[in-house]
Amino acid sequence: MAETEKPKSKARPIVRLGIFLISHSIFFSVICFSAGVLALLLLPMFAINTYISENALMPGSANTMLSGQEVSEANDLVKDMKGLNSKSGSTIFGSQQILAQYISNLGAEVNYHRFQPQSSRFHPLHFFSSPDSGIVQDNVSCMTQGINTVGIIRAPQADGKEAIVLVTPYNPVKTSLHETLSLGIAYSIFSLLTQVTWLAKDIVWLAADSRYGEYAAVSAWLRDYHTPSFGRSSMIDTYTCAETNVLYEFEANHVTEKESLDDFKRAGTMAAALVIKVSNRSEHFEDSLSVYAEASNGQMPNLDLINIVNYLAEHRQGFQIKIEKFWPLLDCKWLKFLGEIFETIGKFIRSLNPEWKFGMLASDYVDGTATLASSLYYQAVGIPTGPHGAFRDYQIDAITVEMSPKFSSGVKVRRDEFILRGGRLIEGVVRSVNNLLEKFHQSFFLYLMVSTSKFVSVGVYMIAFALLVAPLPAVAASLYSYANNSNLTLEKIEPAAPANPDDELIVSLRSWRWLNAAKRVFVVHLWGAVVSLLPYFICPIPDYSPTTNSIIWALLSLLTLLILSVILGSPLSSTKSCEQRIQEWAFLKAMTTSAAFIGLCLMSVINFATAELGAFLVVSMCLLAHPLKLDLVAGNFKALSRAASNLVLGFIAFPPVTFFLFKAALQGFDNLHLGDFWNWMETLWAWNSATFLYLGMVHLPCWVLCTQILLHPC
Repeated sequence: MAETEKPKSKARPIVRLGIFLISHSIFFSVICFSAGVLALLLLPMFAINTYISENALMPGSANTMLSGQEVSEANDLVKDMKGLNSKSGSTIFGSQQILAQYISNLGAEVNYHRFQPQSSRFHPLHFFSSPDSGIVQDNVSCMTQGINTVGIIRAPQADGKEAIVLVTPYNPVKTSLHETLSLGIAYSIFSLLTQVTWLAKDIVWLAADSRYGEYAAVSAWLRDYHTPSFGRSSMIDTYTCAETNVLYEFEANHVTEKESLDDFKRAGTMAAALVIKVSNRSEHFEDSLSVYAEASNGQMPNLDLINIVNYLAEHRQGFQIKIEKFWPLLDCKWLKFLGEIFETIGKFIRSLNPEWKFGMLASDYVDGTATLASSLYYQAVGIPTGPHGAFRDYQIDAITVEMSPKFSSGVKVRRDEFILRGGRLIEGVVRSVNNLLEKFHQSFFLYLMVSTSKFVSVGVYMIAFALLVAPLPAVAASLYSYANNSNLTLEKIEPAAPANPDDELIVSLRSWRWLNAAKRVFVVHLWGAVVSLLPYFICPIPDYSPTTNSIIWALLSLLTLLILSVILGSPLSSTKSCEQRIQEWAFLKAMTTSAAFIGLCLMSVINFATAELGAFLVVSMCLLAHPLKLDLVAGNFKALSRAASNLVLGFIAFPPVTFFLFKAALQGFDNLHLGDFWNWMETLWAWNSATFLYLGMVHLPCWVLCTQILLHPC
């Protein structure tokens, strides 16, 4: 009886789909990449109106209580601070003394916080250490230490477990008029809050000494606030600093009172923080307000906090809300043309069905794209746009509110009105945050602003990133399959020989040829890590200009790459057969594409904006990379077009070239200097921006590997 053959089981649908995508990887790549670019261009059209998610905030539900009395007291502080600048023989600590005196007169707690300036010298471990863990500068004296003045109001209706922080940076050596105004606004609301009975959270007012930078002063205070202190050994001994004795002249000269001013006082867990600044530029028509929210590595505060400020400023206090834009895009003709196309398509769709809300005016599209590009850029760079970024390092929602008056700071009548409006704005925000029973959590933490009243959430703009990187694994699998099939073809062409153990070993080794490509990809990425560490050895060299440092960095990078090429063997060697070289570049591109996919996905976890912008260049390089020799031999239009595209893309995607082209678009080619790239990279590592690591360990290695593919001797 003949044995019946068992029917072959069909592969699962997901497996069949994977095989289909791999076999049609070119078509799939073109569709996905084009859709990803289109999704980026359509983001302004998918923006939605901002709204306040947390009902407990209730902005504007209560009448303001700030009156002319608090404004008058704030004006006295402004006069005293201005008078201190014109007084001859005044010490640099006179402003701290005045602030402490005013805070003490209100009945609030006051203390000084001393901190030491820290060095921004590059250190590789700073990327993985606690926030602001810089190196304390040597030879710090009493006169060079920074001194913050801190006032605390204990809430009468609370147990001291939560607090709201107000920050006003100023330079005590030479306090400008706009800095005195910001101090006046903060003092007016601080004076009011000492009298109210509805306060449910402690209020902390930090007058930050910004001589060494606004961020440094706030970050130093936050670090000490969240770090238990068991002694005073790390601080400069105040008894040995005769220069700082002026800080205590307003108190009776008792040791216990002097110690109380130097004791670090704390309030509760910080619910939110507001940095209050007054711009030194005046507006011609009306008072304006700008909100800065970007923190380190693309972190953003809860959107509800920004919405509260915008709502109260525009609808309660009459401020004109301004937002950052990428100004060169406003004059782009191709962007205006694209906006007109989208506007026409939107009109046609609405004519079919009025309920289909698609499309927007061309002018609104251009303006929204410029705003979205600015928001995406500032998040991608990973550098805080203000001292509020120090709070976000401790997962505290914070923003910088910068007000611009429409008057000269010396006009008293308008100054009183400006302090009143600014104070009432801050009062409204404090009232809303005071209503919260828990931390901000209802609204979004990942978003891009399109205007002051529109935003794009992460659920929308992550689609563009997913479409951009989706072709990478499919192309890698397709190339790997192609290289393996070419290996099998070679084996079929070769004449059959008697089987022996040596032949089996050779066949086994052929199936592992992809390890050579994987080894090369690993070593090039290791070289990228070495390049990222080189500034650690270059920075200590004294008296070298940024241009010289850039040249040294480039030469050392080339030297290390040449050494690794000699150790591994040059990929341009031609000792192998043509078929083996074709198989080699296919494996190399498959491994490069896989590494790029992993690097972009990892970067999206750290800073999504950086990954989204980087994906546009890296994915383009990986998809188009093809040996120039094969394209030139083919000689047809498709091959020559691909070769030309590879050359242009390889030039543009080189990190220094990308930087200079971007800067030229903003400032013109006349302002370009070779040392600018070093200065920019120095800024990235000084702020512990993960974008520095991305450029050195993901983007640059992928560029080098794609260049090796282009120059491969097939």
